[in-house]
Amino acid sequence: NAIVRSLPSVETLGCTSVICSDKTGTLTTNQMSVCRMFVFAKTDPKPETTHYEITGSKYAPEGEVFLEGQKVECGKQDALIELAHICAMCNDSAIDYNEHKNQFEKVGEATETALTCLVEKMNVYATSKMGLSKKELGMGMFDKNFTLEFSRDRKSMSSYVTPTKNGPPGGARMFVKGAPEGVLDRCTHVRVGKNKEEIMKHTASYGTGRDTLRCLALATCDAPMSPKEMDLEDSTKFIRYENNLTFVGVVGMLDPPRTEVFDSIQKCRKAGIRVIVITGDNKATAEAICRRIGVFGETESTHGKSFTGREFDDLSVEAQRDATKRAKLFARVEPFHKQKIVEYLQMDGEISAMTGDGVNDAPALKKAEIGIAMGSGTAVAKTASEMVLADDNFSSIVAAVEEGRAIYNNMKQFIRYLISSNIGEVVSIFLTAALGLPEALIPVQLLWVNLVTDGLPATALGFNPPDLDIMDKAPRGTREPLISGWLFFRYMAIGSYVGGATVGAAAWWFMAYSKGPQLNYYQLTHHMQCLAEEQNFAGIDCKIFNNPKPMTMALSVLTHQAQCLAQESRFEGIDCAIFSHPKPMTMALSVLVVIEMCNAMNSLSENQSLIAMPPWKNVWLIGAIVLSMSLHFFILHKVFQITNLTLEEWFAVIKISFPVLLMDEVLKFVARKYTD
Repeated sequence: NAIVRSLPSVETLGCTSVICSDKTGTLTTNQMSVCRMFVFAKTDPKPETTHYEITGSKYAPEGEVFLEGQKVECGKQDALIELAHICAMCNDSAIDYNEHKNQFEKVGEATETALTCLVEKMNVYATSKMGLSKKELGMGMFDKNFTLEFSRDRKSMSSYVTPTKNGPPGGARMFVKGAPEGVLDRCTHVRVGKNKEEIMKHTASYGTGRDTLRCLALATCDAPMSPKEMDLEDSTKFIRYENNLTFVGVVGMLDPPRTEVFDSIQKCRKAGIRVIVITGDNKATAEAICRRIGVFGETESTHGKSFTGREFDDLSVEAQRDATKRAKLFARVEPFHKQKIVEYLQMDGEISAMTGDGVNDAPALKKAEIGIAMGSGTAVAKTASEMVLADDNFSSIVAAVEEGRAIYNNMKQFIRYLISSNIGEVVSIFLTAALGLPEALIPVQLLWVNLVTDGLPATALGFNPPDLDIMDKAPRGTREPLISGWLFFRYMAIGSYVGGATVGAAAWWFMAYSKGPQLNYYQLTHHMQCLAEEQNFAGIDCKIFNNPKPMTMALSVLTHQAQCLAQESRFEGIDCAIFSHPKPMTMALSVLVVIEMCNAMNSLSENQSLIAMPPWKNVWLIGAIVLSMSLHFFILHKVFQITNLTLEEWFAVIKISFPVLLMDEVLKFVARKYTD
């Protein structure tokens, strides 16, 4: 679900040290649902409110309204009917049933969809309600003339409506919904009295605790200004028209966190990645959600770690930079705050991933090292981003970071495998030349191993699964070298063994194999002398030089009698043709192939043991090894100058090759304990 638009950003993902994430829809399900609400029952002699609980947590209109555990018939209570009218008319969203997915989906804003769903659950006109529209539910009591859109300065929106012929008596009305503190300032009445303090007390109780609710106040203006007196082109004047309101009630809605986010936050913490939540929501609501998903501990103080946009703006530049180092939450922020936060993070050397979905988020997405747009976001945000989240899910960001680290590690393992294997081939050539040994490998064999035998496993290493501890390490630095000093030592150690084992396999056949010629070291390292002298003294028995008839010999041979006698003593009983026998070359080639298959298994992980990550974790690697070995068995004898090996010789090949596994296990152990 993480669509990468810029391939170089995959490498950057592995370096990510800070993830700046939106809350709604990314950390939460973005399926708002009203779970509590209250209206005034009476005010005399003491103000009393009636609190209702609403079941159902999705967009499906499945749920009921309860009062103290008893189901409520909402159509019998005037306050609830009026509340339903406001929720239905001060609303531009709807619920749609998707037959293909067999589920209800929102059409419009999540908050307004929650109110639409509440209206269907309340069903104040006792109509059949599954999948029906607001009008079909009996909300055809008013005609909506126009809407005064939401603005951040007044924190509310309203609809101007007039009653239909079936509607209630009276003239036009204005239905208003918005933040309680803003709407209440413009209320002059409540349906059964006036008591702002009582309303704010209950609203505050909804906004505290672990399940902090997003609260919306619902109000109506029974005698609004005439549309002719309103300037509908200037949104700054809308607050003047939403005055002399009558408070009706407050609804509290919850956007539950995604169940998988808590584990993802913990994974980020282990991986040394700081998570900063950036939201336009109320600070208390955001802090409550952050506690539920693990950004804050249950009892952790948020002082100095949680800021509103206004609090952040009031700080000095240095204090803002310091706050960004410690902050875990920014609430009530504007899009330009995101850009500021990214700038401060970059000044401190952090590699940041920033999420966004709106047009105004584009500058911050462009500025961040990894800009992440939401799949449900605008085309502008997607164009400015390096990655798009198809499912809008925070866990997909963490999975993408893990994948970025895995891809980088697999690239290192690919390079490690090829370099250590090539070092082995160079060492084998160098050793045979330096020690004067018979040629262990010919050029066509080296070419075959490089292009075919090594190529298949090397390609399969690109499909290695992530290391078991890949998210237990701090992010790597952007200036960290691809090959460290320790890693280069490992290359050389493994490569040296590969080369030594290849040459050693041929030497074993010559010197130690019971069915081989069983030469001594001198004979093997001076094999060229044997071949040269055999050519010079072809057909001559060196004992002839002790014959009493020396004059019968050719003069040129007579002058080199000392060499002939010397070579006969060192190579006595040896057929010099043995040095061009295909067996030792086959032994060397077989050891090189098998040892490089073992080396490929070592490259499954940089530091994890084969016990923890066995080869079958990468089935592509197993397939590549099987195919490479099969090709080795079927290569042409004449072209590659090889022959069949006996079972005993194959056992020797295995014995010589297997120690490379043990050697690398020791090096991995040292890396895990001391250098990693």
